[in-house]
Amino acid sequence: MKESPFALERELGMQYYATGTPGIGGTLRTVPEDFLVDEIPLEGKGSTAGPYLICRLTKTSWELQHAVKEIARRLNISHRRIGWAGTKDRNARTTQLISLYKVTPEEIAAIYLKDIILEPVGQSNEQLSLGDLVGNRFDICIRDADPEDLAGRVATVTEAASQALPNYFGLQRFGVIRPLTHRVGELILHGDYELATVTYVGKAFPLESEEVRRVRTAFMDTRDTATALRELPVQMSFERSMLSYLHAHPDDYAGALRQLPPKLLSMFVSAYQSYLFNRALSHRLHEGHTLTDPVCGDRLIFANGRTDAVTAANIPAVSLHLARGRCSIALFMPGKDETDVITGNNAIRDILAEVQITAEDFRKASVFVGTKFDGAWRPIVLKTSVEASVQGTDVHLKFTLPPGHYATTVCREYMKVDPIRMI
Repeated sequence: MKESPFALERELGMQYYATGTPGIGGTLRTVPEDFLVDEIPLEGKGSTAGPYLICRLTKTSWELQHAVKEIARRLNISHRRIGWAGTKDRNARTTQLISLYKVTPEEIAAIYLKDIILEPVGQSNEQLSLGDLVGNRFDICIRDADPEDLAGRVATVTEAASQALPNYFGLQRFGVIRPLTHRVGELILHGDYELATVTYVGKAFPLESEEVRRVRTAFMDTRDTATALRELPVQMSFERSMLSYLHAHPDDYAGALRQLPPKLLSMFVSAYQSYLFNRALSHRLHEGHTLTDPVCGDRLIFANGRTDAVTAANIPAVSLHLARGRCSIALFMPGKDETDVITGNNAIRDILAEVQITAEDFRKASVFVGTKFDGAWRPIVLKTSVEASVQGTDVHLKFTLPPGHYATTVCREYMKVDPIRMI
C-alpha cells in the first residue's frame, strides 16, 4: 500500500494506492482516441416496438450532458426526453446507447454535429435509465511512461488489478476541469441554496481560461448577474440558464438551481455520497485493514445485492466466500435511510458527525431535487483482468468494468501521477 501525495486526490478522499511500487508516470488522453469506451448494453434494448427511439451515440471530446442538450436543441425537444444508461468520459471517444422519446430516424438523420454520430438501432417501450447497462469495455493508451523497469512495474499492477484495487469513485465523478460537484451537493444537503448556486457559477479553477476565471471570480464577489451574463461564453449554457433566472428572480437561488437538468442536479448530491464513500474506504486502509480480509463489523455484499454482517463466529466461512469471489466487503454510502448507517461502518458515522449531515438532510434533498437519495452498499474492491502490453514507452490497457466502476481508478494505480495528467 502507498499513500497518494496529491492534494486533489486527497480532497476527493482517494488517499491510497493498493501497490507500493513506483508509478510508471506517463500521460493519459494525449488524444481522445487514447481513451476508448464502449458501453455493453443490457440485452433487449432496441429490439421491440415502442415510443422510444434507441440510438447508438458515438462522441469524441463531448461532455454527455452538453451533448444531450445540443442534440435536444437541434431536434427542438426538451432534453428531458433523452435518457441514457451511463455517463461517459469527456476527453475520450465513447460509444453508448441513448433513448429519445417520440423522435423518428428521419429526424436523427437530419442532425449534423461535429464529433457526434447518432445511429438508430431500434425502438423500445422504456426509456433508458442510469444503470441500464452490463458494463463498459476500455481500450486505453498511457504515453511517455518512465522506461525504468517499465514491464516489471506494469506486471505488478496488472497482477494486483486481478486481485483487489480500492474501488474509489474517480475524478470524473466530481468534475474533471472543475472538481466541485460534491461540494455543491454538500451545500444542497445543508439547505444553503445560495452558496450552492454561487459556488457552481462562481468558483474558478486553474484549468479554465483566464477570462472565464475572471468572470467567475467577479460574480462570486459581486453577485452581479447582468455582467456575468454579458461576459460568460455562450457555450456555458448551464451557468447562463441559472444567471438568467436569477436576473429575473433575484435571490431565488433554489429556483436557479432547478434550471439545471434534473439528472445534473441530482448528481451533486450523489457525488457527495461518493465522496463520503471514498473517505470511508481511505479510513479503512488508514486503519491498517486490507481490501480482502474481513474484520468484525464489516458488511458483505453478494451478487444479488444481499448483505450480511461479519461476526467473530462466521469469519472463517466469510473468508472462504471472499476467496471464491462470491461476495465483497462493502461500505455504505449514506442516504435518507439512517438504519444502515447505524448498522454499518463506524467510519461513516464519524464522518457524518464531522460534516454535520443527517438522514433528514438527505430526505429534504430528495424532495428538493426530486430524486430518492437512498443509501447503498458498494464493494470496496475493484477487480478486473487487464490485458496489458508495452510498446516502447507506451502502455496499452484493455479491460472491462461493471457499471459505476472507474477506469481512471485502474489507470491511477499504474501511473501514480498528479491527476491533472489523467484528464
